[in-house]
Amino acid sequence: MKHSCIAVTLACSLLLSAAPALAQQDISKVNGSVVAQAGRPYGDVDTVNGSITIESGAMVADAETVNGSIRAGDDIGADSLSTVNGSIRIGERARIARDVETVNGSIFVGAAGSVGGGVSTVNGAIGLVDVDLAGGIETVSGDITVGVGSHVRGGITVTKPTSNWFPVQVNKRKPRIIIGPDAVVEGPLKFEREVTLYVHQTARTGPVTGATATPYSGERAPAE
Repeated sequence: MKHSCIAVTLACSLLLSAAPALAQQDISKVNGSVVAQAGRPYGDVDTVNGSITIESGAMVADAETVNGSIRAGDDIGADSLSTVNGSIRIGERARIARDVETVNGSIFVGAAGSVGGGVSTVNGAIGLVDVDLAGGIETVSGDITVGVGSHVRGGITVTKPTSNWFPVQVNKRKPRIIIGPDAVVEGPLKFEREVTLYVHQTARTGPVTGATATPYSGERAPAE
């Protein structure tokens, strides 16, 4: 009986010691989608040609793809999220330690989330709702909505398109920038190209260069 108890105890100890290694596994593919399952911690998650799904409650280190989107559920955690050709959509109460970035695609971060770095894209809209962003927002041709209750500490920069973006095709339409109700943009708002800028009367911003802000008071910015 004594030997049986020792064996059971030893087996349990081995399983417990192996659990972190299994839980922190990296996932890497060339072709195919990747899923980080709900409620589990992972290491780096990446693919070249495929999408990445981070289910609600999952924790990952860096999540990266080249040709594919990233979809994250509620209550997720990640070091960073990035893609080249694809959008990034994040649910509520996310905790991102560093950057969220894409080249060709939109970015949306849901309510009560926090991002420790910046948010950037070349072509694609950026939307935040009640998000605490420690860094700034950068784009070349995308629309930006700093939604209700959001706090952007690093400012906003809309960069002028240059030949350096070749072979990336930059959208030539005028970006639409909205700073919504009770939103705060602490840093400077710098526009190197023509934009349409709407700032809600309850919002606060840093200094604006390169554009003239149009104030509004309703729930939504005026339609163009």
